[in-house]
Amino acid sequence: GMAAALPGVVASLTLKPVIGVPLSGAKLDGMDALFSIVQMPSGIPVATVAIDGTKNAAFLAVEIGAVSDKALFEKYKAYREKAAEEIYAKDAKLQAELEK
Repeated sequence: GMAAALPGVVASLTLKPVIGVPLSGAKLDGMDALFSIVQMPSGIPVATVAIDGTKNAAFLAVEIGAVSDKALFEKYKAYREKAAEEIYAKDAKLQAELEK
């Protein structure tokens, strides 16, 4: 479901990192969910990503795991380097098209 309180409940029951993903819904386009997730009491942290930010939540989980997993770190580093190269290539292509 879209229970914005769930990440906070989970965080209160574990010492492991919890990532909350506020989902846009019929009410306030997800702002209500965002505020519900980020307003946790001191001592019960919940990492929070953008509204509907499931992809960044996955990347954040990988980054957390990569702190203690060297193989995961290397794979994620390679992914990020490739992504940066693709952005520079797209920029170069766009700049060339704009010069025409």
